[in-house]
Amino acid sequence: MAGTADKFSRLAALRPARSVPSRPATLRAPDEEDALGQLLGAGVAQNRFGEHLAVRNWFSTPEFSEPSPISLELLSRTRDESLTRRTRAALEDPEKWLFLDTETTGLAGGTGTYAFLIGLAWWDAGGLQVEQFFMRDFAEEHSLLHELAARIAERPVLVTFNGKSFDWPLLESRFTMTRSIAAPKLAAHLDLLHPARALWKLRLGSVRLVELERHVLDAPRLGWHREDDVASAMIPQFYFDYLRGGPTAPLAGVVRHNQMDLRGLAALFCKINAMLSESSGAPNEIESLDLFGLSRFLQRRGDAGRAQSACAQALEVGLPAEFQPKARCELAWMAKRRGEHLRAAEIWLEVVGDPHDGVRACEQLAIHYERHAKDLNRATEFAQLALAKLRRQRSSSRDPYVAARTVRLEQKFLQRLARLQKRAKTSGDAAKPLLLSRSQGA
Repeated sequence: MAGTADKFSRLAALRPARSVPSRPATLRAPDEEDALGQLLGAGVAQNRFGEHLAVRNWFSTPEFSEPSPISLELLSRTRDESLTRRTRAALEDPEKWLFLDTETTGLAGGTGTYAFLIGLAWWDAGGLQVEQFFMRDFAEEHSLLHELAARIAERPVLVTFNGKSFDWPLLESRFTMTRSIAAPKLAAHLDLLHPARALWKLRLGSVRLVELERHVLDAPRLGWHREDDVASAMIPQFYFDYLRGGPTAPLAGVVRHNQMDLRGLAALFCKINAMLSESSGAPNEIESLDLFGLSRFLQRRGDAGRAQSACAQALEVGLPAEFQPKARCELAWMAKRRGEHLRAAEIWLEVVGDPHDGVRACEQLAIHYERHAKDLNRATEFAQLALAKLRRQRSSSRDPYVAARTVRLEQKFLQRLARLQKRAKTSGDAAKPLLLSRSQGA
């Protein structure tokens, strides 16, 4: 009951009436000659640095999803890092979250690149409140950045898509260039690009946000579509055309594009949160390649138990044939790390025939039989089999790098075989003849 009461109290905190201000009290209507402001349905925001346009909308979808503590832990740390108390407290309070996406004058970054449109969103009344700042010319940048700093001061947890590499470094640079507005300090920054790449790249190849919306988030079900969306590559040109006195109509598409990115970002968090949550059952509802990606992500973040479970589920659901040996290798490594050497050997035996991972499987089996099963004859058999596979690979490949790597591995197995022969003689075991001649096993 305590957990349920806590969840309802958290949801109640997302009602519109809050003690923390989330936006300026009023916006001034644009002047009659401000065609862009009227086209966008924007208001004019004013502060001590000047003016800029502000566009506000509230959307009922995506709906608020209670962040799972385990999801937040996995998204915000690496294998060897733990969260500070301050960071954990900020992450666990959705009122401190701010989704951010920018539209810029170029993709190269650097001091010559401006963020002419800054889109922000936060959970409000169970849905998503979106606010976008637009600078009608470069002179409005200070006003826009001042407003952004105020928003981040209220909500210091940023959620972005590739924001750690592009959006936030660009904005930090713009703050520095003003020489009058300090870059706000973040309590935490969740960049969803990297978990999205881990979870869905195997199946989709491309993990652009628009592709994730189409194949993972089911955007039509959530009530939006991008059939008339503008191409990202054209956005800087639309803005420069506008500055030169060109048409304003394309910028309405740019603002809508930014809105869709923010909604997609929020929906993407909800999807990732559901997949990473410990309570997310029903693996049959998840694509097998997504389960395999989830397993790899969990393994990198140090959650070995759930990684093993997800990998086994992926194989059970039915991975494509080309991924099955890789998944079995992952399972074998995980079993070995847990000290389950016999189980690891059983899995490696299933991989021996694979043309790509068979050599690795033979090596691990040779190690297993030498160190754990204490069967030097079986260890010798698998070392010989690996050597034969390597020689076939070298003879069939014309790539000099592959040949050089193969030669190094051959020397490694020849040394192993020599050691096994020496140990067999010392122990009195009748080990099988070793393939020390390069003409054998080719």
